[in-house]
Amino acid sequence: MGSREVTEQLDWNGKKVTVAGLGVSGIPAARVLHGLGALVTVVNDGDDERSRAQAAELEAEGITVRLGDGATLPAGTELIVTTPGWRPDKPLFTAAAEAGVEIWGDVELAWRLRGPGAAPWLAVTGTNGKTTTVRMLASILEAAGLRTAAVGNIGVSLLDAVLGDEPYDVLAVELSSYQLHWAPSVRVHSGAVLNLAPDHLDWHGSMEAYAADKGRIYEGNQVACVYNVADKATEDLVREADVEEGCRAIGFTLGTPGPSELGVVEGILVDRAFVENRQKNAQELAEVSDVQPPAPHNIANALAAAALARAYGVDAKAVRDGLKAFRPDPHRIELVEEVQGVAYVDDSKATNTHAAEASLAAYDPIVWIAGGLAKGATFDELVQKSAKRLRGAVLIGADRALIREALARHAPEVPVVDLDRTDTGAMSEAVREATRLAHAGDTVLLAPACASMDMFTNYNKRGEAFADAVRALAATGDA
Repeated sequence: MGSREVTEQLDWNGKKVTVAGLGVSGIPAARVLHGLGALVTVVNDGDDERSRAQAAELEAEGITVRLGDGATLPAGTELIVTTPGWRPDKPLFTAAAEAGVEIWGDVELAWRLRGPGAAPWLAVTGTNGKTTTVRMLASILEAAGLRTAAVGNIGVSLLDAVLGDEPYDVLAVELSSYQLHWAPSVRVHSGAVLNLAPDHLDWHGSMEAYAADKGRIYEGNQVACVYNVADKATEDLVREADVEEGCRAIGFTLGTPGPSELGVVEGILVDRAFVENRQKNAQELAEVSDVQPPAPHNIANALAAAALARAYGVDAKAVRDGLKAFRPDPHRIELVEEVQGVAYVDDSKATNTHAAEASLAAYDPIVWIAGGLAKGATFDELVQKSAKRLRGAVLIGADRALIREALARHAPEVPVVDLDRTDTGAMSEAVREATRLAHAGDTVLLAPACASMDMFTNYNKRGEAFADAVRALAATGDA
């Protein structure tokens, strides 16, 4: 198993630190830094009722808060700790660069605060599949008897994980491109990039900058850089990374694996990377049926999780036991009901075209419910790849016309229902229309390929609305 790392301890007493942004990572960072003796000022763009309530709590603890002014660098600032959502082109960061002030994210702060003998990090990034893969990895590590947690973008707070009284053996860490951008010194035991597709380009500025930030996960890897054989861009990032001597490139593939790869042979997940004589030998890890759901992209997630666990020294039995025990979070290819031979599947988490493509590839034939906020995406490639699987499409949300036009260009024979409403009740009508189009043996699939905020608070609420509508339809017998 991997060894614990020794980290440099910083003197925070009296250090003037500016925390950029309130919220789920800003508030804990401010409190932790204040507790370490730093002189903390929190700056926040917003000045609404919620922000004022949060500010009042922090100020009662002795932390300075400036609301409605996130652009000005407080005098004497020696370090900025930013929440992930703040874009790199913010005036505050421009001012910091001109003043020679370092900028860290919450992940960088957690990395710097690790104590002596800190638990190694096994880290995952990618456009899609991060959360599922990290939770699979944590399940495998637990099956191996290790004290671990799924942390980072999910689960336990990274700050809580590194500062807790009971040390972890190893951490399964989800890292977004935002977090990696602000994490210059993070050096993980082993890291994986699952896939790369255009996303968050408004934040990063370009696909190249987005990919470069994802690639930071490989910098300084000690044992393995795990990449997707089917996505050459991920392998290119491995080639560009500066890693420790002896660190290996490990591929995962849905096909037969070559040496130094994990893959699938006749329904079996196999390892040809962490075995003796990998030119000739392979280790059986699990069956495809041990992974739920066994959709292709979820098998890829399982292989990536297995690769990281094997890099840490976990045996094959723990990989199998961990994958069998794992159940995905709600709204990720979740079967809601099967009614009169039609399956209703909730993949509301498919908030971009790359995720929707993976979801659509798992079923045939499909009545597709799609639409929402496109976030600058185009849909021609998605429709071209999925057209033959489509029985029909029901479109909802603010940017549904973009999908309708792509369907007209590349799948003109597919019947389309365009719901000209963006209230939350539209989902019930969408399910009714999809049911009307579906035949026995079909799948009605909510895979919106868009963000949800035009109609719903988040993708969870969108998925719940879909599930509620399906159950109501089943209860009335109208399905």
